[in-house]
Amino acid sequence: MPEFAYVYILSSKGKRLYIGFTNTLELRIWQHKNKVHPDSFTAKYNIDQLVYFERYPLAIAGIAREKELKGWTRQKKIALIVANNPTWRDLSLDWGKPVDPFREPKPEDRRRFGDVTTHTHPADHPKRPSP
Repeated sequence: MPEFAYVYILSSKGKRLYIGFTNTLELRIWQHKNKVHPDSFTAKYNIDQLVYFERYPLAIAGIAREKELKGWTRQKKIALIVANNPTWRDLSLDWGKPVDPFREPKPEDRRRFGDVTTHTHPADHPKRPSP
């Protein structure tokens, strides 16, 4: 299984930010949320909401990006978060929750998305004349 590097931004409810780097994102976020290091900056200020992350195939690229982001102004960091996560939703909230199993499309799905049961593509259908 390939290993990836991650740069991430955590936020507190009061929008205090922390930028970090890891190659085990789920574990690292769990550690922040559970205050595994109680004297750390993130534990002290309750910074435990994952609001942004990037994945890199090479650790060296992730480390460079972490340093770049840490050099940005607070305003620029917030703009990055808002552009990708406008509601500041904790992106890790659903991790570990069960996923609904596959289900066959309902008739209303076919009306909205085409006949997905026959795997047709819009290019296979004749074009309608323009009005």
